[in-house]
Amino acid sequence: MSEADGSPFERPNGTPGSFADRPAPALPASPPKPVVSPQDRALFGAPGGADVPFSPPAGDRLPPRHRSPRQAVPSQLVEVYGSDGSGRPFDPVPGTRLTATKPGPGSPWWKEGAGTDPWRDPLSPYWIAGPPVFADDEVIGMAEPVEDDDQAPPKEPKGKAGRRRFGLSSLAIVLVAGLVAGIVGGGVGWWISERAHRILTDSNVKIAQLDKPANRPPGSVAEIAQRVSPAVVSIDVRTADVAGSGSGVIIDRSGYILTNNHVVSFGSQPSIRVIFSDKSSAPGRVVGTDPSNDLAVIKVDKSSLTVATLGDSSMLAVGDPVVAIGDPLGLRGTVTAGIVSALKRPLRLSGENGNPDAVIDAIQTDAPINPGNSGGALVDAAGAVVGINTAILSLGQSASGQGGSIGVGFAIPINTARDIATQLIKTGKAVHADLGVSSRSVTDGSRDGAYVVQVVPGGPAAKAGLREGDVITLFGKTLIDSGDALTVAVAESKPGTEVTLRYVRNGVTGQAKVTLGTS
Repeated sequence: MSEADGSPFERPNGTPGSFADRPAPALPASPPKPVVSPQDRALFGAPGGADVPFSPPAGDRLPPRHRSPRQAVPSQLVEVYGSDGSGRPFDPVPGTRLTATKPGPGSPWWKEGAGTDPWRDPLSPYWIAGPPVFADDEVIGMAEPVEDDDQAPPKEPKGKAGRRRFGLSSLAIVLVAGLVAGIVGGGVGWWISERAHRILTDSNVKIAQLDKPANRPPGSVAEIAQRVSPAVVSIDVRTADVAGSGSGVIIDRSGYILTNNHVVSFGSQPSIRVIFSDKSSAPGRVVGTDPSNDLAVIKVDKSSLTVATLGDSSMLAVGDPVVAIGDPLGLRGTVTAGIVSALKRPLRLSGENGNPDAVIDAIQTDAPINPGNSGGALVDAAGAVVGINTAILSLGQSASGQGGSIGVGFAIPINTARDIATQLIKTGKAVHADLGVSSRSVTDGSRDGAYVVQVVPGGPAAKAGLREGDVITLFGKTLIDSGDALTVAVAESKPGTEVTLRYVRNGVTGQAKVTLGTS
């Protein structure tokens, strides 16, 4: 661009054609160095007699502990940070615009002891710290410092304080302090516990009590249990392969005990032990069994026995209170209570250990009965035994294969049990009446009855003219509505008794007189 083209950027008249031709501006003169007063020089200057700046003053109470050999300082650092020869390190280079100012006393950048600060003079022989060196004669400590030629303080003698961080004296102090703290803490804890004990306890307290004993009138469950329990025993039976337990009732002072057949029928020659309420025991022997009624009698050789009072089961009524005493689930001397919930309940019991099924005219009760109660006593409100507990009705079975009580239990009427026990004690066996038929339950379209499946040739029924296919509906005065009901009715009769039967044959009702035989 020409100078005369009228451009707004043209150079003014009289200016050189290039900035390089312009003269350099004059720099301002460096301000004069301030005059240091003798007081400041004495306060901030190097100590007298020191040959290097910032040497520690003589007699310094805190001499540097660790030193390293003087090392050569790189020339770059010396050039940048070193002294300019004026004897005052860190002064600015003469002629610069920086003024050499020194912070006054009290400044955070210049404090007491700054003369020995190694960061202010790269030529300083002092350093901050060194790595620990573990000597052979020290457990935990620092190595001997490397001394400078002529500036190292006198070497500390070994054994002086400070050579070890942790010694025996420190350990003793810690142990004594711990012992004192334990004693004090224990004393405080004891004092607090004693105070709490005194606050929470009262040596003059009197607990209220009932002056009169509990009322147990005759006929209460407690009174009945107290009176009858000594006459109920536990029976443990063992063979080479099996073991079981049940209950029994002492019925004679000679040592005769009435129980269930399934309690003692564990094969040939079982080992029987009877445990009494006073915890004494004696071996037992089987006198006789009656599988058809699930009854048995055993005998022990023991005197001073408590004998149970046997009642009259024919006098029971539904709703009468009863108490069951026995050893359910092996819990000896257990007493449960309930009522008679049904009477004359024909019940077929599955035979065990090769025995035939038993059919009984059972007393039903809601007194809890469980495995182990078998052979125990069912007692009325007068304390008389009215039944021998024998079975339960259960909805399920436990892991051991036994069911538990659901409030429906059964007992053999004591009238039946007494008769069978008397026969077993006298002869060792029981005799029963026999009709000479086998039957099953059936409904012929108008009523229930016992359907005659088979007639024994020459038996009482055959002689009376009964045939297979007849449905027996009446036995004497007892209505027959099932095969089990007919079996029970015959079992409760005596051999040689003449009984009138009513039956239905081909829809026609008939009647016959039968003289019962002996089984």
